[in-house]
Order: sequence, then structure tokens, then C-alpha cells
Amino acid sequence: MEKQTQCVHSGNMIDELTGGVNTPIHTSSVFKYVDSGKQQYPRYYNTPNQEAVVKKLCALEGAEDGLLFSSGMAAISTAIFGLINGGDHVILQDEIYGGTHAFVTNQFDKFGIEYSFTERSVTSIEKLIRNNTKLIYVETPTNPLLSLVDLKQVAVLAKDNDILTIVDNTFASPINQNPIALGIDVVCHSGTKYLGGHSDLCCGAVVSRKEIIEELWTTASDLGGNMNGQTCALLERSMKTLELRVTRQTENGFGLAQKLDEMASIKKVYYPGLEGHPDHDVARKQMHGFGAMIGFELTEDGPDIITFMKRLNLITPALSLGGIESTICAPVLTSHKKMSSEERARVGVSDQLLRFSVGIEHVDDLIYDIKQAIAG
Repeated sequence: MEKQTQCVHSGNMIDELTGGVNTPIHTSSVFKYVDSGKQQYPRYYNTPNQEAVVKKLCALEGAEDGLLFSSGMAAISTAIFGLINGGDHVILQDEIYGGTHAFVTNQFDKFGIEYSFTERSVTSIEKLIRNNTKLIYVETPTNPLLSLVDLKQVAVLAKDNDILTIVDNTFASPINQNPIALGIDVVCHSGTKYLGGHSDLCCGAVVSRKEIIEELWTTASDLGGNMNGQTCALLERSMKTLELRVTRQTENGFGLAQKLDEMASIKKVYYPGLEGHPDHDVARKQMHGFGAMIGFELTEDGPDIITFMKRLNLITPALSLGGIESTICAPVLTSHKKMSSEERARVGVSDQLLRFSVGIEHVDDLIYDIKQAIAG
């Protein structure tokens, strides 16, 4: 099936009792097991509403199985901890979500896990491989500079060295990029963003091969970062319009990036769909669409970022991203606040950088809002 059809139908469970076309919401945390022979429990990740969403996401990502979590960081941390042990070495690209960076620096040393941050190039990653390297973790497009990693090259390098790979696919969504088809082992999502898409859910997901998910299950059930049935039902409802939403947002993002790139008051625009973007060729090769996230910096003679955001009328200064409404934030004050100024400088996150999550509004209205906020 095509993605539009998968969004609507994959994983859907017809209500056999009433004939309802939507998956019934199972609010129970307790399930009978003697007759069924199956021990169902939310923390075991095997309740009907959990399974319905997992099947839909697996169809979209080309995966065999998956797990749902109560947040994107629960998904990422469980995926990493479930695949490594004390004494193992992990390679991570420098330019990743600030929360992931904080998780690594705050937790790995406690468990005797070695790690190295590096540039996103395959050459840089290869130089850091050790005998005890067990995992390569990358994010593409990156948060917030929209840089890209060549996933096929990373997958080949990892397989040649018997190393597992994890990719955070949040910014692209399964509509615009499918890492498993490129050879990546594990895909993570902050479902709070595009999968939920309406700024009213907090959730995460991991999908992969069945044997890897089975390996992760023990850690997942021990840590207990599961979702309840009602939240799963809301997520499944939202994912039925995922292709419609992301396609519109991607079209808007491309149009806005081009307009911003032409504005004299914008110092720099970060968007992989622009031909001047250093990773444009990689984006064309591995993405189905260039996405709806844009990074940009104002010129020095314009307003400071706080003043600019306060002047916006339509675009909302807010945390998170991926909703149907356009939002904007300054990574130095939000997603990358936990990183030191030296770490931010190393990965290119300046104090003037703004991260723009493009919604489904009309492009002309959005560009007008930006122009009036700059002009004051």
C-alpha cells in the first residue's frame, strides 16, 4: 500500500462488537489471561491500542516490530541502554538534539559506558571505531541546523564492523525518510512531534527487526516508559492524517525557505531543500521530501531574537515542533540550553539561531508575519 493508505488502514482494528471502524479504546490496565493464554499489561507493551499504533508505524517505516513510549527521550534512552552494556563504546554525532546529548553526558559515565562525539561525516565516524564499539547513533536531518548524514554509507560502515546503528528520524518523519530501507538497524521517533502532530501528545517510538525489539523489550519493561490506551488511541487517530499533514507542511517549508533565503534581513537559512545547502545532494538521494523544519539567523542590524519573537502575531514562540500550527524557538534558550556555550559553538548553534517549525497555514500569511516582526 502507498503511505496515504497505510496511514489510514494499517494496524486499524475493527470493533467486532459494534462494527465501529475505529480501533476501540481499551482503558484497562488489567486483562484476563487464563483463557487467552496471553499475559497483557501496559508495561509489557502488548495491549491492543499499543499494538495498533506499532503496526501502523511499522508499515510506514518498513519495520517488523516496535515499541511505544511515553516520550521521545524514553524511546531513545531505552533503545540505547537496551543494546549496550558497561564497557561498550558508542559513537554519536556531535550535532544532535540537546536532550539526547544531555542524556549521554549525564548517564553514560555512571554505567561505565564509553562514548565519543564526532562530526557527522562517515570518515570522522570511521576514525573513532574501537574494538569495543557496539553502536553508532546519528540524527538526520539534525536538530536544529538541518544537516544530513548519509545513512546508506553509515549503515555499510557499521555492518562491515559488526556495529548496530540507531537513527533519530523525528525531523523527517516516516513520510519523508525511511532509514531501514537504507540499511539502518533501529529507528527512533519523538512521536510528540509529527506523529502526534497536534501539539497535544507526549510520546515516542522505536521500530526495528523483530529480534532487536525482543532484545529491547526487557529493558523497556524494566524501565517502564510505556503509554496508556487512551494516549495510544489519540496517537493512532493523529497518524491517520500524517501523510496529509506532513506533505502540506513540507510544501510550505520549501516555499518559505526559498522566500527567507531571498530576504536581505535574513543572514543565513538552513534548509536541505535549498541548492546552496551543503547536504542538498544527500537530501535528494535519501529523502522523499525536504521536510518542514527551517533554521535561520537574522542579520546584526535587525531585532534581537527575543524582540523578534515577541513581535510575531501568527507564528507562536513555543517549545517542541511538528504541530499543524507554526512555532518558533531559539535553541540556545530551549532545546540546546543544557549544552555549554562551548559545546553549542562546536556544533554551530549560535545565539542568533531560530528554529522554525512550519505548519499548515498559508505561506503568504507566514512570510508576512516574519516580515512585519523584522520591520517592527
